[in-house]
Amino acid sequence: MWTENWTGWYTEFGGAVPTRPAEDIAFSVARFIQNGGSFVNYYMYHGGTNFGRTASGLFIATSYDYDAPIDEYGLPREPKWGHLRDLHRAIKLSEPALVSADPTVTSLGSNQEAHVFKSKSGACAAFLANYDTKYSVKVTFGSAHYELPRWSITILPDCKTAVFNTARLGAQSSEKKMVLANTAFSWQSYNEESPSADDQDVTVHDGLWEQIYITRDATDYLWYMTDVQIDSDEGFLRSGQDPLLTIWSAGHALHVFINGQLSGTVYGGLENPKLTFSNNVKLRAGINKVTLLSVAVGLSNVGTHFETWNVGVLGPVTLKGLNEGTRDLSKQKWSYKIGLKGEALKLHTVAGSSSVEWVEGSQLVKKQPMTWYKTTFDAPGGNEPLGLDMSSMGKGQLWINGQSIGRHWPGYIAHGNCYACDYAGTYSDQKCRTNCGEPSQRWYHVPRSWLKPSGNFLVVFEEWGGDPNGIALAKRTTASVCADIFEGQPTMKKRGMLIAGRISRPKAHLWCPPGQQISKINFASYGMPEGSCGNFREGSCHAHKSYDAFQKNCIGKQSCSVTVAPEVFGGDPCPGSRKKLSVEAACK
Repeated sequence: MWTENWTGWYTEFGGAVPTRPAEDIAFSVARFIQNGGSFVNYYMYHGGTNFGRTASGLFIATSYDYDAPIDEYGLPREPKWGHLRDLHRAIKLSEPALVSADPTVTSLGSNQEAHVFKSKSGACAAFLANYDTKYSVKVTFGSAHYELPRWSITILPDCKTAVFNTARLGAQSSEKKMVLANTAFSWQSYNEESPSADDQDVTVHDGLWEQIYITRDATDYLWYMTDVQIDSDEGFLRSGQDPLLTIWSAGHALHVFINGQLSGTVYGGLENPKLTFSNNVKLRAGINKVTLLSVAVGLSNVGTHFETWNVGVLGPVTLKGLNEGTRDLSKQKWSYKIGLKGEALKLHTVAGSSSVEWVEGSQLVKKQPMTWYKTTFDAPGGNEPLGLDMSSMGKGQLWINGQSIGRHWPGYIAHGNCYACDYAGTYSDQKCRTNCGEPSQRWYHVPRSWLKPSGNFLVVFEEWGGDPNGIALAKRTTASVCADIFEGQPTMKKRGMLIAGRISRPKAHLWCPPGQQISKINFASYGMPEGSCGNFREGSCHAHKSYDAFQKNCIGKQSCSVTVAPEVFGGDPCPGSRKKLSVEAACK
């Protein structure tokens, strides 16, 4: 039993987005089954969204798409969805033999094996494996020859007929895109007020206290406040050399205000949530207000004694450059306020938002920290999934009709290595990553079930400062579909065809989502085309009638199939060479 076969990995704020190739996950499942495995659970098969503050761990993004076969928006991720569908069809065809005996393993080469299952009633199934990560090989099994691509397994449900190979994608690929909906936002803004030590719901303690102990995780936010007395004879007041304020925090983000003005922001990451603020700050003679807003980004959920891991400002907090040298602020009296004023007023609800005065038009506040924004909008027509483009914002949270979409943090740019992805070899979450140099998460899923036909209430709280006019609502649609099929590659068959021994040639299958049709053939080449879906190009060998069959059989239809054979495309463009067909069609 395999309890968690990872289809991808989670996205972290500040990290590149992990993916897992369809070829590799299919290989892992086929390898498990050929060794006698009987139950596979995919984690995740359907991607999700960490709505509200439900992200399962530190710095986990709101999207929990996980590169799953069905994505966060509920759409098939192709070719992964179709490739795994075909894999399990092949396994199902092999079932009579698989459930009747343990496999017999024989060597087919230095890195090749055959796992054969035979029942007493005569059922037979074989898995031909090539573990070489660099080279394809030809092997002899029974009385036939089989080509095994690198790092792949071919399934023969009758020990003769190859119906599936993990490295050959018979399923179509697709290119998804976000199409802006015709939705205009008219924004209003309200500035979050910094708290005062005199507020009624403020508590006072000697020294610094751990954040979750005080907030009980009721909010991401905890204010720390203290006073700093500066005598008029301090040397820095005359020299202009501002003192250095240093704050050590267990994480996860920190905004530092001096006398009501933002002095700086620091934040950690998944690998190291701890952080240090160290900046020169402007102080005046008399009492200075030092206000710290500590922000949690999830709770620890893995690691040794993770329940003891801390969050918040634990010190030391020091001020260096005074006449006395360095002053330790850690043990003096600190005032604490849980959460934001906007949270207490429930500004994310229609009723709560009416309790304060908002500004709009030319007075709208933009690119200022600690700002609330609100607007209303009508639900876009259609039934396509929806997402909000938050790339113009920095960090905060957002709500629709009083329900929390989750944390947004497009200002945290993804770091890491985004090399070309090779499916071959043992999978690692560091192996096939994307989005380096871009926001870890730009789009935020908006469930249509949360929306009313009109008058939907959208609220954004922005910590860093952003431009709400850049926020846009979009529909997630299929822009194009592709097939990339080698001639002679294993092709799925029904059980009756296997029993009858009927030979079938591979086909390119294209289909658009319900309500869409194939409107245009963007690319077609039978020969030696190069590239991948969305980026195909002709190679050194190309059949000049490659487009004809698709123009005739596919335009105006939701789905179509075309056999991969020379006569379909006007003859063999390069005799003696192994060819394939690559095609891309637009859906509309």
